[in-house]
Amino acid sequence: MSVITFDNTGEKKFEAGVDHCVLYPQTNGAYPKGVAWNGITGITESPEGGDAQDFYADNIKYGSLRGAENFNGTIECYTYPDEWKGCDGRADLADGVTFGQQSRKIFGLSYRTLIGSDAMELGAGYILHLIYGCTASPSSKSRSTVNESPEAGTMSYEFKTTPVNVSKIANAKATSHIEIDSTKVSAAALTAIEAALYGTDGTVSYSAVTPVGTENPVTEGWYEKNGDVYTLSTDTAVDSQKTYYKKTETGGTDGYLPSPDDLYDLINNL
Repeated sequence: MSVITFDNTGEKKFEAGVDHCVLYPQTNGAYPKGVAWNGITGITESPEGGDAQDFYADNIKYGSLRGAENFNGTIECYTYPDEWKGCDGRADLADGVTFGQQSRKIFGLSYRTLIGSDAMELGAGYILHLIYGCTASPSSKSRSTVNESPEAGTMSYEFKTTPVNVSKIANAKATSHIEIDSTKVSAAALTAIEAALYGTDGTVSYSAVTPVGTENPVTEGWYEKNGDVYTLSTDTAVDSQKTYYKKTETGGTDGYLPSPDDLYDLINNL
């Protein structure tokens, strides 16, 4: 046993910022391929519900039950990836032509908030947030003229979630939000989780091709070698004095949003 102490150096922690946001459009109940969402300026988490309902008997308060909780939020950004359009109820009529008021796709999100402390500022670590079952609400956009103090326009999207089941943890309720603290999970678990969320690089190799003389190197996607660097060819006809190369990628995985049960297996099978 020891006396409780307060405000010890390195123990005064806080959260700040948001980055590494990834959008995962849902396909057949899963979130198989994530895309980077650049330009995020803020994500507001707005849980609601969980209100207490008291009940009485024998002229006294007999007990209290709490209602189900809902996890909602707001995304604020300067821009969005093309994959967001379907989640925002828009579809492409043709390249560069989009129309609205369509069905809104379900999506998931992951993002990081940074952990700071009195000893390490914002270098103490980070928290990974995994969000499931999101649908975005229609949102207003404000357009304003450019003046002597121009500002980039921002967009704001409210979303609501439907919790997903958690079957591998006894008595766990369905959830829409998981947090992973990089300062507390093992390094191996964190590496495996981030490899799932962000994907992994494959192996790239280049092999020389033998043109028959009629190909267009540009449309074939061939490369040229300068020292140890390969660059896409700009030739529109084969130059017999050059050697062209074909790029081959093997291995690698797309980033995906693991379900709570997948996350449980990922960590416990290390």
